[in-house]
Amino acid sequence: MAEAKASWSFDLILRKAEKRYGRLSPATDRLLSWGDLIESSRHLPEMEKLKAVNRYFNRHVRFSGDIALWKQDDYWATPIETLVKGAGDCEDFSLAKYFTLRQLGVPEEKLRIVYAKVLKLNQAHMVMTYYSTPTAEPLVLDNLIYSILPASERQDLSLLYAFDAKGLYFVREEGLERFGDTEHLPYWQALLKKMRQEGFTAKHG
Repeated sequence: MAEAKASWSFDLILRKAEKRYGRLSPATDRLLSWGDLIESSRHLPEMEKLKAVNRYFNRHVRFSGDIALWKQDDYWATPIETLVKGAGDCEDFSLAKYFTLRQLGVPEEKLRIVYAKVLKLNQAHMVMTYYSTPTAEPLVLDNLIYSILPASERQDLSLLYAFDAKGLYFVREEGLERFGDTEHLPYWQALLKKMRQEGFTAKHG
């Protein structure tokens, strides 16, 4: 079974980014501050890691749609691409938070990326969720609301289905119900391929 683990040499990733994009400021500054975030947060309690990572991306990345950024209807950016642009959509916020928390040692089984709907707007959305235990109510990390809140307190959202590196799940009131594998999620597979090219490693085990 495949497991995507955010594990990397930050120096290697920075060198690859500078080779591809040049020594861009403020892009390089954002990448360096991301490295500082990882180092300063490594030994924090899990809840403090969630707060630090959620706060960092919500403050340092502005929202922008894929058409404006990438001239595509739907594009999943790597954390590097998001930080170089300094912008991203809800998928990019969620993915950057996910991989940063994985690098900080938060177990994969506690994190899910969730397709949701913003109810008032009837608009598709994506968030990241954290489960302290398999049966716990998830906490929602979002770019729309800076506070990390339990799902039951996000009356503006409907959580529909979720994924992690191992599977696809329906989000039910009683918990997650698995229905497939991420091999059938082409945007996820393309994202992992891009990240490997950037110097990240996706370990399999």
